[in-house]
Amino acid sequence: MTAKAYAAHTAESPLAPYSLKRREPLPSDVQIDILYCGVCHSDLHQARNEWKEAVPTVYPCVPGHEIVGRVSKVGKDVKKFKAGDYAAVGCMVDSCRTCPNCARGLEQFCQSFPTFTYNGADKISGGVTYGGYSDSIVVDEAFTLKVSDKVNLAATAPLLCAGITTYSPMRHWKVGPGQKVGVVGLGGLGHMGVKFARAFGAHVVLFTTSPEKIEDGKRLGAHEVVVSKNPDEMAKHATSFDFILDCVSANHDINAYLSLLKLDGTLTLVGAPEKPLPVAAFNLLLPRRQFAGSAIGGIAETQEMLDFCEKHNITSDIEMIPIQKINEAYDRLLKSDVKYRFVIDMASLKA
Repeated sequence: MTAKAYAAHTAESPLAPYSLKRREPLPSDVQIDILYCGVCHSDLHQARNEWKEAVPTVYPCVPGHEIVGRVSKVGKDVKKFKAGDYAAVGCMVDSCRTCPNCARGLEQFCQSFPTFTYNGADKISGGVTYGGYSDSIVVDEAFTLKVSDKVNLAATAPLLCAGITTYSPMRHWKVGPGQKVGVVGLGGLGHMGVKFARAFGAHVVLFTTSPEKIEDGKRLGAHEVVVSKNPDEMAKHATSFDFILDCVSANHDINAYLSLLKLDGTLTLVGAPEKPLPVAAFNLLLPRRQFAGSAIGGIAETQEMLDFCEKHNITSDIEMIPIQKINEAYDRLLKSDVKYRFVIDMASLKA
């Protein structure tokens, strides 16, 4: 089956139209006509081979792992989906399914490495996987998620990465009522972190370097907004946080935030700075703080997150674009010129 797509052909070239082959659905497969695909900062990194030391890009590369669409065909063994249902695909399309981590529903930490939705080793068709900047995709039912017909489908797409990336650590560290929770950075991840922390009943404090984001932070659900460049504002919150979610991918002073944690408080990093962040030992030793990391979530937890978002009317704040403007969107993404997630209307592929 031929699918229309947009692909990067080199690290320097703009994304351009491309045709690729999708497999015909196997017995456990779900074929999805893609309606919307979110644009993640990871897409830009991968398209430009900026992670070549860890995950080198295989070209041509078709990015996209925040996928929402309509089921067009199912294999004979599929139980959860039928043609016409809405479905979603996130950052993974397979894993070994047998290792201890997969057995716990933590496929993102598969000991044999999960198969990512794009630029992953395709164990079924060979070659590499191609993502959601295309008009269709075929995925095993076990890695396909159900989406309600009552939600805003376009604004749901970014939940498949930005949503689960911020939801999962808050669930793991049991964020809830009576806690003081900080969110560092107001971007694609941070704006979802604020929404989830508020929905979980915590007292939410947003940290930003931009005074112009104060009003927006409060609109999204923050009880307080701290301009982190102001030492006096930061000092007021010393040793007072139960949990801080750090969503910043640029280099920044992690110690400034570790010092805000109370006894047994946790700072979890979900941003991915290019260079190592120096950590002062005594910011961990006194008073017994934890510095942790987290990455997306397993399939069951991602479905839990989608159901939670439907119940609490949580979606991403988006700007819709046609696929023809993806290169412009990448340039704007580098300048943080989006509130707060681009989503591609895949109907534009037919234009």
